Amino acid sequence: MMIDIAWWQLDGSGQTIDSLRAHLREEAAGVWAEVPGLLLKAWVADRPGNRWGAVMLWETDRPAEGLPPNRAAELVGRPPTVRERFEVEATVQGVHSLPALHGLGPVFV
Repeated sequence: MMIDIAWWQLDGSGQTIDSLRAHLREEAAGVWAEVPGLLLKAWVADRPGNRWGAVMLWETDRPAEGLPPNRAAELVGRPPTVRERFEVEATVQGVHSLPALHGLGPVFV
């Protein structure tokens, strides 16, 4: 398994966490649910630091083709400030009461 971490420093971009949240709600979240090999994508926001990004957990490796367009990069006007990839050494899933992880977060409220 592999994990990708990408985030943007939004200062000077003309975008805000709220504008990117609206984009996620209206457009982005649904298309990522159809990406082969993607186990989980979590979009993250850091209001105090004015950062926006995502963490993607892949079954093996990110596919070379078939990914949705990177609309966040288009909206922000530049590639992510940080993009890193790591090999996953181990995973665990804790005990919880949620039926699934899909569709959670303030975007879906």
